[in-house]
Amino acid sequence: MEIIDLAVHELQEKLLKKEITVEQINKEYTERMKIKEPDVQAFVSTLEEQALEKAKEIDRKISTGEILNDGLAGIPIGIKDNICIKGTKTTCSSKMLENFEAPYNATVIEKLDEKNSIYLGKLNMDEFAMGASTEYSAFKKTRNPWNLNTVPGGSSGGSAAAVAANMVPWALGSDTGGSIRQPASFCGVVGLKPTYGLVSRYGIVAFASSLDQIGPITKDVKDAAILLNIIAGKDEKDTTSITIDKKDYTKCLKNDVRGLKIGVPKEFFGEGINPEVKEKVENAIEKYRELGAEIEEISLDIAKYSLAAYYIIACAEASSNLGRFDGIRYGYRTENFENLKDIFVNSRSEGFGDEVKRRIILGTYVLSSGYYDAYYKKAQQVRTLVKREFENAFKKYDVILTPTSPTVAYEIGTKSNNPLEMYLADICTVSVNIAGLPAISIPCGVDKNNMPIGLQLIGNRFEEETILNAAYTFEQVFKFREKFKPEFKI
Repeated sequence: MEIIDLAVHELQEKLLKKEITVEQINKEYTERMKIKEPDVQAFVSTLEEQALEKAKEIDRKISTGEILNDGLAGIPIGIKDNICIKGTKTTCSSKMLENFEAPYNATVIEKLDEKNSIYLGKLNMDEFAMGASTEYSAFKKTRNPWNLNTVPGGSSGGSAAAVAANMVPWALGSDTGGSIRQPASFCGVVGLKPTYGLVSRYGIVAFASSLDQIGPITKDVKDAAILLNIIAGKDEKDTTSITIDKKDYTKCLKNDVRGLKIGVPKEFFGEGINPEVKEKVENAIEKYRELGAEIEEISLDIAKYSLAAYYIIACAEASSNLGRFDGIRYGYRTENFENLKDIFVNSRSEGFGDEVKRRIILGTYVLSSGYYDAYYKKAQQVRTLVKREFENAFKKYDVILTPTSPTVAYEIGTKSNNPLEMYLADICTVSVNIAGLPAISIPCGVDKNNMPIGLQLIGNRFEEETILNAAYTFEQVFKFREKFKPEFKI
């Protein structure tokens, strides 16, 4: 098996045994990037030269004992382009930030630096994380490695596509309403959205502050646990960061779900779910039953309300957060102006794409005088009801199981001109963000066209161990990575 085919924990094992070097790993990945990036278009910017220089230096420091060889030093990673790396462009795939260089590191980057991680580049995304297909990037349309005619999902489409195409062994994404899990589902990889507050948001360019969460996109569940170990933890720079005891999430991977109580909400298997998606997820449910889990159909009548509430809350917060991009302080400034008002209007008109403008307008509307109570306040009340529904469900069940997405990846261009249809792609995932819960997407099969299908496991707050073990146990039996590979067809 080639280096690029290995999961991080497999690379770690070989590094500890001195079977390979950090430089070898990074050379393999940079070569792979040169071959596959022209097709997949996953990167906004690449850092190959810096990566190879750092790899040589880490090998030297390991050999002299300056760095403790834990097998993670020098492992390359891709970073979604809304996460700040000091001195590196952070564009959010927007013309508004096309030339912006971050003056500081995000907390997750500081944590990765402590492990001597190597950054291969910044990954493409929907502009300011607003989208579900990575077609709303100002710079390029990322393609799904399983079929280059199809979307990789979004907004972390670049992250998922890069992992699926073996251009990075793992990556960081951000999830506001499913933006880690849905592209993970479309690209046949693992995507974990942690509990809100478990991972610091300091240094991520905010879309919707009460919903955004950074998380791992990886080749398998064990890698997701390892990366969560690195990035999780209290951060004084983030007031929403929660203090909990430090955990080793790899220790929960016990390959045993006997007695685990899984609730399957019938509302997530109704109208709009692709028949092949439904079939493969139901097959996975039967597999869990065979493995000793207790399965029960439940009612969780929140999906249709969650989607509406999510878009009101998310757009309202986006309207507020993106107000800082005014052509004055930093970011894009128009050259076409005669007065201060022209600077504001033209900079924002020229700097933002259509989808971002659409959400800012909607958010400003629902926050405006006369509409605040009718829309924003009601959406927050629905949010409380959604949280309560989940709380009641978790009194009886350990895990809630749903499809990750109602469909497989669709062809590029088929939904980008229909925003409402695009928004419906998030129907299975947004309720998790509204409630601040952890959830993971794992592949559970492919459709007749060899396109991946994702299974979502939702856990109670700060119970990542439960969903990681449930995902790991299924993964060990199903062996998706051994059975199915992207075809790179176009």
